[in-house]
Amino acid sequence: MNQHELIQPGLADLPLARADVTERVWAALLACADGEAGVQAEPGWSAEERAAAALYGPLLGRGAGRPYIVAQVGQSLDGRIATPDGDAQHVSGRDGIAHLHRCRALADAVVIGVGTAVADDPRLTVRLAAGRSPARIVIDPSGRLGNDAVVFRDDGCRRIVVQACGRRQSAGVEVVELPLRGNMLDPCEIAGALDGLGFRRVLIEGGGTTIGRFLDAELVDRLHIGIAPLIIGAGPSGLNAMPPPRLIEARRPKAHVYGLGTDLIVDCAFGGA
Repeated sequence: MNQHELIQPGLADLPLARADVTERVWAALLACADGEAGVQAEPGWSAEERAAAALYGPLLGRGAGRPYIVAQVGQSLDGRIATPDGDAQHVSGRDGIAHLHRCRALADAVVIGVGTAVADDPRLTVRLAAGRSPARIVIDPSGRLGNDAVVFRDDGCRRIVVQACGRRQSAGVEVVELPLRGNMLDPCEIAGALDGLGFRRVLIEGGGTTIGRFLDAELVDRLHIGIAPLIIGAGPSGLNAMPPPRLIEARRPKAHVYGLGTDLIVDCAFGGA
């Protein structure tokens, strides 16, 4: 077997499916979000609507002994999520941002690391799609994030901090205390704690280091990489996982590519997902 056989198939071999998230497709997905059955394409749906169901349907999966974990990153053609100065406001296009909001709407909880919380001060709510906003979770081992962060605002959604410092948080903010393992919190212990809190589906939204740690722990069931048609040239990368000893040992998930208006979405399935 030569090296070219080892790396097939590549993205060039995958057909591009154009996805159209119509109101009836999205309504079917939301209807399945609280049930046990997956979404089924209805008679009369177009090929683009069926592609949309194939893109989002797997996000309604079930984990075995832990939450089903989806990670999502939006990046440039050259794999950057921001400029060197931290400007990340216009990386994803209009449809890429809407895709992120749909991912949130299908999750019970959305997780970010404290670096993303400090740099971006995100709301983590669902605004560009129908559906409810998920619980908001910040991984903040040493209690860096201030109480005035937008993510902590009381809007009826659960707000949770995973930490290792014993810090008291504001009223209404739940605290999960876990021990440091080396200089970080263990993603497996975080996943176990989230399972104990009743979360079935969790979205890891950022940043690249947080997503990378869950990938390294083999906890990510599905990874969506949104690619927007721009080149940044330098800046933080979308994923910061541990590199393999040799390229032949790199992760090679099953992948499908979807055209979603302004952006491409690469849907990556790991393990039995």
